Amino acid sequence: VQLQASGGGLVQPGGSLRLSCAASGFRLDYHAIAWFRQAPGKKREAVSCISASDGGTVYADSVKGRFTISRDIAGNTVYLQMSGLKPEDTAVYYCAAQKGLATKGVDDYDYWGQGTLVTVSS
Repeated sequence: VQLQASGGGLVQPGGSLRLSCAASGFRLDYHAIAWFRQAPGKKREAVSCISASDGGTVYADSVKGRFTISRDIAGNTVYLQMSGLKPEDTAVYYCAAQKGLATKGVDDYDYWGQGTLVTVSS
């Protein structure tokens, strides 16, 4: 089982980025996928997650209306479209997978990607 996160970079406030999480060794329709982020000196926090069964989504309050999680089951890839980016969105973003429900708990997830850095700055 592997997760490969990509798409991070430097973007100005108000800009957009799309992160990708390519999965191998398992099927997205059998696993919930979540995006987490960790800023320097802060705990890792859930940003968004998408359920295995019906693709239902959950968002952190801080990103509602700005971020959208989606999945391409055939391509075995999950995306996080980020718009209206703010400096406080600066963090390393990780994707993670679990066989259970789409939850926000860090300890709920069994598989993790390596992280991709998003920097929002002018």
